[in-house]
Amino acid sequence: QVQLVESGGGLVQAGGSLRLSCAASVGTFSMYHMGWFRQAPGLEREFVALVSRTGITTYYVDSVKGRFTISRDNAKNTVDLQMNNLKPEDTALYYCAANLGSPTTNQAYYNYWGQGTQVTVSS
Repeated sequence: QVQLVESGGGLVQAGGSLRLSCAASVGTFSMYHMGWFRQAPGLEREFVALVSRTGITTYYVDSVKGRFTISRDNAKNTVDLQMNNLKPEDTALYYCAANLGSPTTNQAYYNYWGQGTQVTVSS
């Protein structure tokens, strides 16, 4: 059983930064591609960023490219999302997810999910 626990969310002014972290309780963390998703009020959950098993490949939704950076530490079983130059439209509940298959933006292929951490950006 995989457990994912997100942390690092909070309230920040536009232009500010936050660093989200996801800690995974799993046998072999390096087997999983990891993703970050978010869900704003009244909207569907959407893909934000992913990192491959080795950390070599990353991919971002266009709206966060150049502002967000995803990284992982397979020795510590963690995946982080550094978020800079935050905008009010980044306000959402952010989820960490694990995927045993291929690195994909499709959330249907992610096997395990955390409970989420709230990010609120004020204007």
